[in-house]
Amino acid sequence: MTRVLRWGTGILVVLLLTAAAARADEVTDWNRTMLRIGLVANTSPLNMTRTAAMVQAAVFDAINGIDRRYTPVRVAPGASAGASRRAAIAQAAYVILSKLYGAGGTFTPNQQATLDSRLTAALVDIGYHESPAAIKAGTDWGQTVADQIWTWRSGDGFNTQAPTFTGSTVVGQWRPTPNDPYPGTSTNGVGFPQYSSQTPWAIDHPSQFRPSGPYALGTPEYAADFNETKSKGSQTSATRTPDETLYSWFWNTGTSTYLWNNAALQLLARRDDDHDGRDDRDRDGWWGEGHHHDELLENARVLALLDVSMADAAIGCFDAKYFYTAWRPITAIREAANDGNSATEPDAAWKPLFATPGHPEYPSGHSCLSGAAAGVLIHEFRNRVHFELTSDLMLGVTRSYRSLSQALDEMINARVFAGIHFRKACEDGTELGKSVAEFVIANKFQRVSWH
Repeated sequence: MTRVLRWGTGILVVLLLTAAAARADEVTDWNRTMLRIGLVANTSPLNMTRTAAMVQAAVFDAINGIDRRYTPVRVAPGASAGASRRAAIAQAAYVILSKLYGAGGTFTPNQQATLDSRLTAALVDIGYHESPAAIKAGTDWGQTVADQIWTWRSGDGFNTQAPTFTGSTVVGQWRPTPNDPYPGTSTNGVGFPQYSSQTPWAIDHPSQFRPSGPYALGTPEYAADFNETKSKGSQTSATRTPDETLYSWFWNTGTSTYLWNNAALQLLARRDDDHDGRDDRDRDGWWGEGHHHDELLENARVLALLDVSMADAAIGCFDAKYFYTAWRPITAIREAANDGNSATEPDAAWKPLFATPGHPEYPSGHSCLSGAAAGVLIHEFRNRVHFELTSDLMLGVTRSYRSLSQALDEMINARVFAGIHFRKACEDGTELGKSVAEFVIANKFQRVSWH
């Protein structure tokens, strides 16, 4: 069946839900459903990291609770013998998404009917291949896992009624910017200051990888970053190329979760198809016989690793943002006469390429998330891989990359050339994200033998 959802002023998102349609697998299908649901709800980039981590953690713990190959994100294996893996995945994803986007959920609009149809289609398809008893056992286990993940994260400090942070008039400190009337919060009033102390998913504490901080205002390094953003990031820049303008908009209109999950889906599909290639094995080289059976588990592991790492990078990033509370370029450039640096010149009328986000500048949020994502994907697939990205909102624009690091470098430039960040915030944010990914890879999702 086809369901058309309307949101805002005429934006149409069409979700095709049919049991007869060809599918990659239940893991990647529900990941795509999650991304579409988040788009329809206009979920903020930051809140989308939490949504994705909740969904993918539930999906992973559901299938891992049957296969028993790895340490769980939260829920130890406990499924009944013979439980359907696909049914457990579908139920786990459905429950989390329903609690977030369904009737009485956290976000609007209510998308319960779409989720109900999606689950029905999945279970009908599974029913062609598995017994009712296996499906019942699978859905029961998926429900158990999702309920435990939901209960755990319900106490993590997230609150849709976010506190307001008004900043400071001290030179160098953040204050509400002229082109963002929502001081210290997102444009829908949901969830920025609270992320600085939110319970992490895998890292030990929010400040674990806190970076060194922005350059001191009087230094040559600060002046160099200042003048680069002032020139390349101006709304009327004569030094920014058309392609730089295009990809600055591209990386802004696409949420980090959407962009990097889609990169992962491409690379997973390629690895799943290339059964004889070198990338057909995981780190320990165990992926041989039973490969087709293991695709579901491995796809679930990679996506959970990706989204948990990005969620923790977001928490670490906002810890640093509200620790340093650095001013944005639009403030710094307009008030440069007060910064004590002879190499910076004020421009009281300066405007960035697009509106400045309503929270402190250092470090860059997109850079933190992208650093974590690239760190995970390089670990899983190596750096030199070809892939393409399309934005969830900038329709018709496709960016092509020869490596993950190339995409990461473009993202860093995009934040500077948009006029919303200084380069150090982007570079340090990227390193924070990479450090989070390295920690999660080294300490979570470990191979085990359950008895």
